Amino acid sequence: MSLSLADVEKVARLARLAMNEQEILAAQAQLNNIFGLIAEMQAVDTKGVEPMSHSQDLAQRLREDVVTEADQRAAFQAVAPQVEQGLYLVPQVIE
Repeated sequence: MSLSLADVEKVARLARLAMNEQEILAAQAQLNNIFGLIAEMQAVDTKGVEPMSHSQDLAQRLREDVVTEADQRAAFQAVAPQVEQGLYLVPQVIE
């Protein structure tokens, strides 16, 4: 697949890019190189190759799901201006 000058002009217009003739020619060459690379990659025989979730063989370090912080809720609510049934009360700011 290759793009014509009209295709590049249309893409530039849709993207609201002001491009002169030289820039359009350069963009056409770059886009056609990208499409060429994509075509090469699609032509590679990948039968028998297992899909990978990541390009590197990584493992995540896991830890126990345990609480390590002390419960300070009562201390925080003791200094709050208003608390009701364990909830902080704030003044209404939007009517």
